[in-house]
Amino acid sequence: MKKEIWFAALMIGSLVAGGPVVNAADVSGASKVSEGADVKMLRVNPEWIDNAVIYEANLRQGTAERNLKGLQKRLPALKDLGVDIVWLMPIHPISEKNRKGTLGSYYAVRDYKAVNPEFGTLEDMKEFVHAAHLLGMKVILDEVCNHTGCDNAWVEEHPEYYAKNEAGEMYGPFDWTDTYKLDYTNPGTRAAMIDALKFWIEEVDIDGYRCDVAGEVLTDFWQEAIPQLNAIKPVFMLAESSKPELLTVFNADYAWPMKDLFNDIAATQGVNAYAVEHDQKRAKADAQDIVKLLKKLDKEYPAGSIHMNMVTNHDLNSWEGTEFERYGAGLGAFALLSYTLPGVPMMYTGQEVGFNHAFEFFETDPVQPDYTANELTAYYELLNSLKHNHSALNSNGQLDTMRVWDTINPNVLAFTRSDSNGDAVTVIVNLSNEETPVTFSDLAPSADSMVNYFTGAPAEMPNHLGAWGFVVWVPAE
Repeated sequence: MKKEIWFAALMIGSLVAGGPVVNAADVSGASKVSEGADVKMLRVNPEWIDNAVIYEANLRQGTAERNLKGLQKRLPALKDLGVDIVWLMPIHPISEKNRKGTLGSYYAVRDYKAVNPEFGTLEDMKEFVHAAHLLGMKVILDEVCNHTGCDNAWVEEHPEYYAKNEAGEMYGPFDWTDTYKLDYTNPGTRAAMIDALKFWIEEVDIDGYRCDVAGEVLTDFWQEAIPQLNAIKPVFMLAESSKPELLTVFNADYAWPMKDLFNDIAATQGVNAYAVEHDQKRAKADAQDIVKLLKKLDKEYPAGSIHMNMVTNHDLNSWEGTEFERYGAGLGAFALLSYTLPGVPMMYTGQEVGFNHAFEFFETDPVQPDYTANELTAYYELLNSLKHNHSALNSNGQLDTMRVWDTINPNVLAFTRSDSNGDAVTVIVNLSNEETPVTFSDLAPSADSMVNYFTGAPAEMPNHLGAWGFVVWVPAE
């Protein structure tokens, strides 16, 4: 299905306005977690995540070949797009017992040390990682440490690895009836999982993991495991969680609260069609709630915490609506914020061409992206370049270099991120579905020596921004 990208030309046309005005607000605060005397800070960030862009690859649905070799052919295109880290959804064989659908869930793992024949062989995996490394890209695997599939070898060989219910039976968490939950109070479980995690680093040279439902696993397991992985090579560890204590050891987690807030703002503005269709009772929210959330997160999380920002991913796409359904004409503005707010940005399969389709999760989906470049591709290339070329946007998790400027209209968000190298990026965005005046209650940033990032013209203060319009200033060369 070809994507509607009608808004892209509209959105890019809105970029030609000038720059921001401001009243400063401090978004940094004391971190409660980092102040705890008993907190073990084990997090070690590899240098290459600082200005990285993550791309989540859906092997089953994302290429015509639906396998590692097919995706390997796309690596040069991903490199040109500006991708630094390729995140592969789980590559392991999928359990057959209690399988959901014809193909089953990626997240019901049958064998932690094998490649799903659907996707290729172990040699294919090694070749894929090697090809990515030759292009200067990193590869992380999606690993499922909380539970296994129901016919994983451990079920018969090591039943003591599993959690049991009151009847002494293995069980799956939530409604995941195709899985059994692991018990991390058992030292044997820990040793077996650490061994599996080491395998892919030592044998295939991967660069880290995205850890599924990481918050459901005991934190002290991660504190035991991750330093052992870093002893092999510096790895990037991404937690699918929003649990502050995990960022004492993980490099990044999911910006789930920000995702929810983006959806709330879109619903408040009447463009979240998915919320309407599914009768969601979303909270009223505006642009200023983003600042409030940043302050809240900064107080709750360890200093230097990094959150992964997104407008879509595999869960959202398949279960919560595509980015087009949730953001409508506001997609360009929310995508911009996913790159310019503190954190690390990610893209999902097809996002770069505006693929507006919810992938089947347990079946082969006949609908695949057409990767022919279009206006939206060009837009994401520009966002990726902005991330790469402006150290003020580095994903170091610190908010003390972010200045928020007080706007009269609560739907307008204006901020400047800067660093000690003299770099600065200023963003003003109208998070509403109507044209809005750009006015400030006090101070405003200077446009001197700044240019509009999207046009190269000298920065100017806009009087108004159109619906979902935005401007970005960067220093003139």
